[in-house]
Amino acid sequence: MEIYPGIKVRDLGLYIVKEKTLIIADLHLGYEETLNKQGVMVPRFSFEDLKKRILNIMEDVEVVVINGDLKHEFGKIMSTEWRYSKDLLEMFKDYKIIFVQGNHDRIIKPIIKNMELVDEYKIGDILITHGDQIKDIDSKVIIIGHEHCAVALKDGVRVEKFKCFLKGKFERKVLIAMPSCNLLTEGTDVLRESRLSPYLQQKLDNFEVYIVSDKIYDFGKVKDL
Repeated sequence: MEIYPGIKVRDLGLYIVKEKTLIIADLHLGYEETLNKQGVMVPRFSFEDLKKRILNIMEDVEVVVINGDLKHEFGKIMSTEWRYSKDLLEMFKDYKIIFVQGNHDRIIKPIIKNMELVDEYKIGDILITHGDQIKDIDSKVIIIGHEHCAVALKDGVRVEKFKCFLKGKFERKVLIAMPSCNLLTEGTDVLRESRLSPYLQQKLDNFEVYIVSDKIYDFGKVKDL
């Protein structure tokens, strides 16, 4: 589904058509190990599921941009972070990879070694930045992660949360906020929960919502949900 001219939603990623670039964000590899250490026992199969989903959206891709938070733990590199990151990078070995540093990526250089690590990445008029800090860089479109966008929808007494993309405005620019690629959690309910990104500290009524499920659903504007 085209979310903006030349930019398409592919499952949990964004595809910039002309530049054949896939953007994914907030993988938080190793999150299962953190949960296990906290006493929350979850099976460690989500990474294999994630790889399958990414492989399904790699058609006509030449460049992969990881828009922050490749790994989960702040102050160290856990064993699963090492293993999963190396596995993922091996999967991307035939592509150009750009790492946009996120707030969880302060200790990441030992993993990515000589690969490109940047604070933001610009493609024409499109700025790709993690979203934890405002970037004063000229662009028409800003693409952010960080927020782990989701919405909770009610059907009677039943409430179900879905990962989603948001598209609206930041100042005079088009802002697209991405969901997290981590499959263990849906993310932040932008309708009801406190938002993290400074780009989203505004009224979201006129933002458009694109829900990720068995396919991409255009759910209209936030104010109509």
